[in-house]
Amino acid sequence: MKPRAGLSDRLLNRHTVGVRTHKRRRPHRRGLVPAPSGVDLATIAARARYVGSGEHKSFPSFAGPPALRADASKCDPSLGDAAELTLWLREAIVAGLVGEPWELEFPRYVWVVRDGVCYEGRLVNAGQGHYKGYPLEPSEWPEGLE
Repeated sequence: MKPRAGLSDRLLNRHTVGVRTHKRRRPHRRGLVPAPSGVDLATIAARARYVGSGEHKSFPSFAGPPALRADASKCDPSLGDAAELTLWLREAIVAGLVGEPWELEFPRYVWVVRDGVCYEGRLVNAGQGHYKGYPLEPSEWPEGLE
């Protein structure tokens, strides 16, 4: 039996086009927010740690083997010192460069600017205070961050 005209073309195209990248239905709103009442940012910062993510790496690193996602920003290979990146994270938290929501004791988002690039830290383990990070495009920077 012969398929209806055009059906095989549609099926072929659907399976050979490739994987689509995830598109947010609405843009992620980034914005600095004050810490909730009673939250000591220095105490939280002391517990926070940058652990990275293989999803943003195209090279082996302290975060594990590379597993770069097609829709993920690629990490700069020169940013390979976990201790230095943890220091950046902690300095940003103490400075109040944080965004909601808060998960347990930690802000989900933290931002730091280095050499004209804004990096977003994203909480990946609220119980441990572990973060991954990635660069943002200038149009994605949170309002109020310079």
